[in-house]
Amino acid sequence: MSYAELHCLSNFSFQRGASSAQELFERAKHHGYQALAITDECTLAGIVRAWQAAKAVDLPLVVGSEVRIDRGAKLVLLVENIAGYRVLCRLVTAARRRAPKGSYRLLREDFPDTTDGLLALWVPDDPDDTREGNWLRTRFPQRLWIAVELHRGPDDAARLTRLQALGQSLQLPLVAAGDVHMHARGRRALQDVMTAIRHHTTVAEAGDRLFPNGERHLRPLSALAELYSSELRVESVRIARRCTFDLGQLRYQYPRELVPDGHTPASWLRELTEQGLRWRWPGGIPTKARDLVEKELALIAELGYESYFLTVHDIVRHARSRNILCQGRGSAANSVVCYALGITEIDPDRIGMLFERFVSKERDEPPDIDVDFEHERREEVIQYVFARYGRHRAAITAVASTYHGAGAVRDVARVLGLPPDQVDALARCFGHWSDALPPATQLREQGFDPDSPLLRRVLVLTAELIGFPRHLSQHPGGFVISEQPLHDLVPVENATMEGRTVVQWDKDDLDAVGLLKVDILALGMLSALRRCLDLVERHHGRSLTLATIPPEDPDTYAMIGRADTIGVFQIESRAQMAMLPRLRPRNFYDLVIEVAIVRPGPIQGDMVHPYLRRRTGEEPVSYPSEALRKVFERTLGVPLFQEQVMQLAVVAAGYTPGESDDLRRSMAAWKRHGGLEHHRDKLTRGMLERGYSADFAARIFEQIKGFGSYGFPESHAASFALLTYASCWLKRHYPAAFVCALINSQPMGFYSPDQLLQDVRRHGVAVMPADVRHSDWDCTLEPDRRGGHALRMGLRMVRGLAEDDARRIEQARAGQAFVDIADLCERAALDARARERLADAGTLRGLAGHRHRARWAVAGVEEQRPLFGAATQPREQPVVLPLPGIGEDLQADYATLGTTLERHPMALLRAQLRVRRCRSSKELVAIPPGRHIVVAGLVVGRQRPQTASGVTFVTLEDEHGMINVVVWRQLAERQRRPFLESRLLMVEGKLEAESGVRHLIARNLHDLTPLLSSLDVRSRDFR
Repeated sequence: MSYAELHCLSNFSFQRGASSAQELFERAKHHGYQALAITDECTLAGIVRAWQAAKAVDLPLVVGSEVRIDRGAKLVLLVENIAGYRVLCRLVTAARRRAPKGSYRLLREDFPDTTDGLLALWVPDDPDDTREGNWLRTRFPQRLWIAVELHRGPDDAARLTRLQALGQSLQLPLVAAGDVHMHARGRRALQDVMTAIRHHTTVAEAGDRLFPNGERHLRPLSALAELYSSELRVESVRIARRCTFDLGQLRYQYPRELVPDGHTPASWLRELTEQGLRWRWPGGIPTKARDLVEKELALIAELGYESYFLTVHDIVRHARSRNILCQGRGSAANSVVCYALGITEIDPDRIGMLFERFVSKERDEPPDIDVDFEHERREEVIQYVFARYGRHRAAITAVASTYHGAGAVRDVARVLGLPPDQVDALARCFGHWSDALPPATQLREQGFDPDSPLLRRVLVLTAELIGFPRHLSQHPGGFVISEQPLHDLVPVENATMEGRTVVQWDKDDLDAVGLLKVDILALGMLSALRRCLDLVERHHGRSLTLATIPPEDPDTYAMIGRADTIGVFQIESRAQMAMLPRLRPRNFYDLVIEVAIVRPGPIQGDMVHPYLRRRTGEEPVSYPSEALRKVFERTLGVPLFQEQVMQLAVVAAGYTPGESDDLRRSMAAWKRHGGLEHHRDKLTRGMLERGYSADFAARIFEQIKGFGSYGFPESHAASFALLTYASCWLKRHYPAAFVCALINSQPMGFYSPDQLLQDVRRHGVAVMPADVRHSDWDCTLEPDRRGGHALRMGLRMVRGLAEDDARRIEQARAGQAFVDIADLCERAALDARARERLADAGTLRGLAGHRHRARWAVAGVEEQRPLFGAATQPREQPVVLPLPGIGEDLQADYATLGTTLERHPMALLRAQLRVRRCRSSKELVAIPPGRHIVVAGLVVGRQRPQTASGVTFVTLEDEHGMINVVVWRQLAERQRRPFLESRLLMVEGKLEAESGVRHLIARNLHDLTPLLSSLDVRSRDFR
């Protein structure tokens, strides 16, 4: 008995298919099917996953798609060969590009005159209507079948009879198909829920939108035999055997038009590299650099990747021509060639990395270069790429966004009929990006009965939905650029954002099929650094670039060692600040390690403490073997980087370079898709054969699993370390310019403008208030009384003020200083809303004296009528108004600016806090570790690294500085409300100190937010 399922939807038919490709292929193999077609609706978004699942169980995949022609027939299109695949990709692209994101519109005229290589199953809506069949026969001659889909309904026999009559009338063969939506009947409830989600209704009200039974699953062959004749079943196998196309047949070519006449890609890349070498080393190219560049160019030519490097160079060249700061990273980025081409600012000699680690002939692995651009100007670069290559050859990589706990429970609870307030409360139980079901205690805290049948049903279905694809969104910046039209390789559709198109495959899918991409990413720190370098040149007369900032500055490393790193790149989190005094970076490579070591991979793999103990001499440096010494020598015998894990697999377990690359891909994907466990036996067996112990092999595998949780490549760490050093150097030597640039680049980073200003004031920089007489839209620098520079707050800090209003104020002031508020409002054409925002924020104090007068004055300003001039308006007599109190000013500052230059709020509350025995951050220095104390402060951040311990670092701020609080998971769950909702938090706990870092281990939390009254203080949480 044989059968091939030719009509099957996976969960990439969003809110329709209720099973993954892996589940479908495993079940089809179990039932003894001959093949399985994945025919998601007008998409190939999940076909690479299906291809991988098919190979895993050794069951043929038939590539296809279900479509409905606009006001016409429903078809299942199946790919016979590569020509048919191209036709299908073009059809899906045309239908998707014509419609808004998430929908499609396929027209009859989209079908080409010849559809050779594409087979079609017609699913008639009305078996008595032959008009559609006559048209379809002309489009699919000898390649059209009528699909017979029976699901044990009351009219199955009659429908079969009518379809047989239709087939005889049109001389079309019939074939059995299942319209499968799930791998097993047990997914019926989830499929109903997804249907209700798709139709924006509840399950109870969905009516006939739901399937009448659970028959749309992969049924056993015995069940199919009861429904379909052997002829219909055998025909399904004949069709499947005709479909020989495999995704491995796709051949991708990189663009070649960047090469001028008279040059080959290799000769033009050499020419550009030689120009770059002379630019980088005007005094003469070092011998080592010359030797490396010859080696790199030879390897690039041998592997045929010249066009890739030329394309990345062209994008970077355009950005540089527009004064857009950028920095490359990734495999191949930290090479002499990329340094010469301006793709990276890291001199490779500075880190001593080898090009073969990133472009390997043995691994046959394509290069991967990510380029970060200023976050505010990346769109200019993206549009340049679209204009350069055309939308038919360039598109952004997609991301298959999946359901997480909060989103899944919201959708499930809503369609099962829970009221909106309960839906919100249930979602809060899941927290941020959690995929674990909340414990019963947490549910009870939110007022739910964990034993309720309805709630249990909600949670069971939520657990099934978590991890399912939710929709196709766009990658942060991954571009696929092709020599041939992209829609010959993969369908292209519209992005939500105007002016962008995306391919239907995400990053992992592209890697699996062999399509190269260039990541054009946005990085806020680059915007801040470019602004800071501009300020340094304007106010200090010093022209610097990322490459010319003085290296290895002792003062900068001393500042880093003190963890004085608020606002800098990468090492500004509380976890990093706790590590800095212990590791105490003294050179650039130390900084590379610092960037990489505070990551979930090294932490979960238990690599951090061994490295620190070896660095401080508390533990001897040892190597499992002399062969591994070369792999781990720079990191003291501890694997910290992804590349080291790959080298370890080759040296210690006998992996080939290709197998080590497969290990890397498995590490990157195992958290989402699994697939790492099959390496356990291979690694263990290889290590035991080479004399390593079983304990060592087990420990190494656990470390590898840790790298699956964001293990950091050395190449990325080095590029990030350059930006880390640059931001630290600028903070140390030009603090006013650095903070000014940071605030002007918001929103970004861990810290709000309030924390940045509080920090820079503690470093002795004067901060001047926002004032319409002096402030621009952006924060600026101006001379202070000590011969240095003060930071003038910009009007951008006034909440609710439009940039256009601020720009008009700048223009009006440039001609003549403002006389009074009426003059300001008239010449800057400020409406009532803008006037009120400026008055409330205190920016009119220089014209009015204080806030109360300013509010009175703007209330009396009348709009100008064209017929009357300013001279016709009488000037009112001054009104005596009381000065606002300190508390009133403080509340107004935080409400309108998010910060204050007055006394810190905690200073005003200190007397009340003393009664509660609260110590200040200043007092902690003199308190011996181990003491139990009480502190209180404004909550400025909650950070939860992805570590196994589940710790949260809470940062409190008082009038003297920051207090680091460690909250363990049990306490956070037990005191969830004060932990998550407090703006002013009191903490009882034990003071601990290690390597100069003091932190409080919380034992009890108290919410003191009512003491703040209406003070608007906001924290930046879980960033």
